[in-house]
Amino acid sequence: MPLIVITGLPRSGKTSRAKELEKYFTELGKGPVHIVSEADCIARSGCGVKESFTDTGKEKQIRASLKSEAMKLLTKSTLVIMDGTNYIKGYRYEIFCMSKNARTTQCTVHCAMTVEQRNARREEIVQSSSSGELDAETFDALCQRYEEPQDTSRWDRPLFTVYGGEEMELARIHSALYEQAPLPPNLATQNMPLSATNFLFELDKSTQTIIDQIAAARKIGLDGPVEIPQAGMRAEVPANMSVAQLNRHRRQFLNYVKMHTNVSSDISKIPAIFVQFLNTNTNGA
Repeated sequence: MPLIVITGLPRSGKTSRAKELEKYFTELGKGPVHIVSEADCIARSGCGVKESFTDTGKEKQIRASLKSEAMKLLTKSTLVIMDGTNYIKGYRYEIFCMSKNARTTQCTVHCAMTVEQRNARREEIVQSSSSGELDAETFDALCQRYEEPQDTSRWDRPLFTVYGGEEMELARIHSALYEQAPLPPNLATQNMPLSATNFLFELDKSTQTIIDQIAAARKIGLDGPVEIPQAGMRAEVPANMSVAQLNRHRRQFLNYVKMHTNVSSDISKIPAIFVQFLNTNTNGA
């Protein structure tokens, strides 16, 4: 039932840690233990490692495949380990929503590297890279794009950071997964049915209205939280966030709703759910 999300840069030891966790929990009788591997997803996609990080379409496909496979394996009797870079904060939030919806416990294992370790891995890549494989330029780009997990973010907690050469806190990871109650699903993580024929239309209109309200408030110089009357709460989005950025979050929300087809069909609940989604995804808390 529990889920372990491993995150880290390439060559940070993620797969070794996944196998160590698999061995530990199997010996404790917590099986079956399933490792869902990003490397396997890349291999099945037919593209090289470099392309999987430089081609936006391929990268999205691989992330979707990794998440889908983990979702299928999440049951009351299994432990799932997601072995991948998982370097995007928004993607880890999606995984968090998935585990909350499945009513399972979750923790994050961050395979971190010191500056010296990172430089050493880069040098290894320079000396060993071949066509289609990870090269130094792609590695550098990933280092810049990597959004490190934070203990202050709900979707990254509990967070266990381990550097190369250190031992994992296996007993604490066990406690976090098997001695804590799963978080109950909330409004933002429950599935919504598309039962009403006009549901998608109302969903689109309702979320667009909220974006327009925030944009109008910014236009008149209101930099603080924006009251959204129909949601019964305030939208606490950064003052410097553009309308284009807000609309990108809106599209993410719409896609999420369309992929998960069953909360209440009561359209009146949508504003509160959407505002909660914005507050969570635009403030990193």
